[in-house]
Amino acid sequence: MFSVKKVECVTKTFRLPVDLVREMEAVAQSKNVSLNNLVSQSCRYAMDNLDTKQKEDAGI
Repeated sequence: MFSVKKVECVTKTFRLPVDLVREMEAVAQSKNVSLNNLVSQSCRYAMDNLDTKQKEDAGI
């Protein structure tokens, strides 16, 4: 059964290199997703694949 879920979000400001933003905008457009969605998914992937030692050091 379909269930609508609300994800809690916060607004943050980050400075990113222009070339990275341009690449991400192109990927987001080609995949028909928002840039925000792509950034969120990219960050989740990076955190999920962070080196075990780095996770331990961060208390994750």
